[in-house]
Amino acid sequence: MYSETDLQSAVAAGAITPEAADALRSHISALRNAPLADEEQFRLITSFNDIFVSIAAILFLVGCAWAGGSFAPWLGAALVTISAWGMAEFFTARRRMALPSILLLMAFVGGSFATTLLILIPQGYVDGSNRTGMALAALSAAISAGSAWLHWRRFHVPITIAAGVGAITGVGLSLLAAALPVFDSHILYPALLIAGLLIFGFAMYWDLSDRDRKTRRADVAFWLHLLAAPMIVHPIFAMLGITRGDASPAVAALVLAIYLALGAVALVIDRRALMVSALAYVLAAMGTLFREFGAVSLNVAITALLIGSALLLLSAFWHNVRAYLVALLPEGMQSRLPPAANLIPQPAS
Repeated sequence: MYSETDLQSAVAAGAITPEAADALRSHISALRNAPLADEEQFRLITSFNDIFVSIAAILFLVGCAWAGGSFAPWLGAALVTISAWGMAEFFTARRRMALPSILLLMAFVGGSFATTLLILIPQGYVDGSNRTGMALAALSAAISAGSAWLHWRRFHVPITIAAGVGAITGVGLSLLAAALPVFDSHILYPALLIAGLLIFGFAMYWDLSDRDRKTRRADVAFWLHLLAAPMIVHPIFAMLGITRGDASPAVAALVLAIYLALGAVALVIDRRALMVSALAYVLAAMGTLFREFGAVSLNVAITALLIGSALLLLSAFWHNVRAYLVALLPEGMQSRLPPAANLIPQPAS
């Protein structure tokens, strides 16, 4: 299986012509009865070797953390950071392996954060009321964001931008906790929601720059959407009380309405992350509704059947429903969104 990145690399290397690459894309689109841009592709594994190397890398990194941590906690984290970069030089820069590259990037950025935090705060734990500790945590997150930037400059793994943005979000939240005398859920949830919306806007910036999703920019946008979705969804439903399990039927109905709105947004921008992130909350809300109507023993089964059926139908008719919604938008917006199934110009006979 070859990704868009591989196809672009083959064109750049002169292995195939741009015309041949476009012909291949058109052929795959015709087979699937949908444009490739509408498939939301991303590469995770290319063969079982990706899984094999990933397992070996995880074992090696765990060994580094354990061995170094037996002398000093920060040393274990530092060994993980150094080892992750060293392995990336081969498996990412030379072999271009997707899953190992993702794991090594996370180990490098996470290791840089842990190393700095354990040097500044040896016990490795920061209480939310410890304003000095939260300021030091912000410094550690800033260093991990810088590490993500260095990793991006060297390897250009698409998830790196999301890792760096996540680290920057950690800087902002830590500084907010350090600045305020009280930092509880009443402040945390709105702050998370605002950060999620900003990240969503940043993801759309990458998405709109590649509406056909033929370059690495679309992969970067995918991971940014995956980061933004839970940061948008969780605060909304947490503030409605869904996470406490005490939602009333009115709140449960509101959750369903919000999910439908999120689904419409997901369809228009052709990104499924919002719907997946909100799924657990919708299941809880549906369960509450059925429980209130007396279906106590079967509420889980009925909820799973209804939600599962709805999602399967949406998956089967995703392109048709999306094409209908996109057609309702102004032409200026349509021209910037990924092409919908029935909006593809047909070649002249």
